[in-house]
Amino acid sequence: MEIEAARLMAAGIAIGFGVMGSGIGEGILAAKAMEAMGRNPEVSGSIFTRMIVAMAITESSAIYAVVVSLIILFV
Repeated sequence: MEIEAARLMAAGIAIGFGVMGSGIGEGILAAKAMEAMGRNPEVSGSIFTRMIVAMAITESSAIYAVVVSLIILFV
């Protein structure tokens, strides 16, 4: 049972750190994008498009963390 407990802890730690970093990064990214849109509303469309692309790239680290934790759990 100790090996199973270690696997569960490892999966929890992997998903926790992966999602925490992604969440902090997306929050900072959105805050800076909104600040830039507030300062220069004429280019808000361009900023919004780049923000969405950057958020998708940032979210990929959380998806990788989910995949790693699922591999730890089921393999």
